[in-house]
Amino acid sequence: MTELRIREDGAAEGAGAAVPTTSAPPPKDVRITALRRFAAAITVLNIAGYAVLGFEPAVLAPLAALATAYGMELGLEYLDARLNGRRARFLGRPAAFVDFLLPAHITALAVSMLLYSGATVWPVVYGVVIALASKTVLRVRIGPGRRHVLNPSNFGIAATLVTFTWVGIAPPYHFTENVFGVWDWILPAIIITTGSLLNLKLTRRGWLILGWLGGFAAQGLLRVLLLDAAPVAVLAPVTGLAFVLFTFYMVTDPATTPSKPRNQVLFGLAVAAGYGLLTAAHISFGLFFALVAVCAVRGLYLYVNAMRGDRR
Repeated sequence: MTELRIREDGAAEGAGAAVPTTSAPPPKDVRITALRRFAAAITVLNIAGYAVLGFEPAVLAPLAALATAYGMELGLEYLDARLNGRRARFLGRPAAFVDFLLPAHITALAVSMLLYSGATVWPVVYGVVIALASKTVLRVRIGPGRRHVLNPSNFGIAATLVTFTWVGIAPPYHFTENVFGVWDWILPAIIITTGSLLNLKLTRRGWLILGWLGGFAAQGLLRVLLLDAAPVAVLAPVTGLAFVLFTFYMVTDPATTPSKPRNQVLFGLAVAAGYGLLTAAHISFGLFFALVAVCAVRGLYLYVNAMRGDRR
């Protein structure tokens, strides 16, 4: 399975991309560093969420999600390795085994943290299965390698919301339900600071965040001017911790977003525009559906480009 690598110069490439022919040492792969920090951050947030903050879904939900994600990721990699006559990537050193499971770990905790299905766990398991399956099935060839095009966590959440109409997104208040006083400011500040450092230094998706936030403000202003929407209602989502998590940890997924600054800005603007259109059409959960739509359009564009390359 091809995975995205992020070089220190900010460029992104598939595992099978061309190898530099100079004698200079290969650029450091910071993808593992980003994955480890992201996995640590979302694990701490989940533990703190159930222990202190006030997470309301069943405690069994993240455990079932993790068990499903680990089993599915290992099984799919084993089958892929057997079919292609290669060594499974999780074999070898214990550190390699742990690093291999980091993307599945992040996906499982993101899906279980953001979905709310009460005491019922199966919708969360369903979301994790759809998320990881999309990484295997919906791939586009870029150069000699293949890359998944949909944000796995976001697609799993969106598919669950469509399939189980009684399931919703975790209410924003449960991220800070038991936090009072100065911690109402400190907690979001910690998440914004760590998310900014992660995206500016490692994933290099700062331009995407600027495009997304600028587009969100623009679509809100247009809804106020053209649709007579209340400014407070338009801006209210920004105050929720769920919006902060989406901004710094969901929409910036380096594996499914462009690496060039201009394209990052366009990607962020497109997601914001999609959200504005869906919200104007009174469709709930516009953040997640808009990101699915933009990733799908980008994936189709990459697919058409790959087909044209085959004909030359």
